[in-house]
Amino acid sequence: MKYAIIGWGSLIWDLDDLAPKVAGDWLNSAGPRLPLEFSRISPKRLNSLVVVVDAENGSPCPTHVIASQATTIDQVIMDLAARERTTATGIGAVCLSSGHSQASDPRVADQVAAWCQEAGWTGAAWTDLPINFEKETGTAFALDAAVAYLRTLTGASLAEALRYINSAPAATDTPLRRRLAGDPWWQAASASRS
Repeated sequence: MKYAIIGWGSLIWDLDDLAPKVAGDWLNSAGPRLPLEFSRISPKRLNSLVVVVDAENGSPCPTHVIASQATTIDQVIMDLAARERTTATGIGAVCLSSGHSQASDPRVADQVAAWCQEAGWTGAAWTDLPINFEKETGTAFALDAAVAYLRTLTGASLAEALRYINSAPAATDTPLRRRLAGDPWWQAASASRS
């Protein structure tokens, strides 16, 4: 049994309590291409925007994988859920040997299952937290709305947004990240924090 954990955001630079439960290093851009966008407001990240699987607003981006030391998909799910401070329902997972599949978007589960088959993994788990931008702001997610939201952040919240978005792997090349790369306000704020 060989299980992968798929990452694309803070998991890459901060395994946190997942560190003793994985083996080896991250395999950069070795995971499935998944639709990603910074469309979730995260209380854990001081209300910064964080990157999540988002089939509606995201762009297909390469993901990264690291091997889990767990011997069952259920344990992989629980290990990742503990790191993400969520329940098992906040984790997507597939297991080819048992047929287990859970994801907020079944198309993503199918994509990951096909990748597992091709790459030789028994199964995989990934963070599958919901997009909550509209729920939190009252406005549907769009690039203009996301930039406007980021401009409302101050102090530690703005610092965390800058750190999180700028620290995500370069392969996490989402529409919002491309927009921010050309935004003078974001560039000035980033320069003042470096």
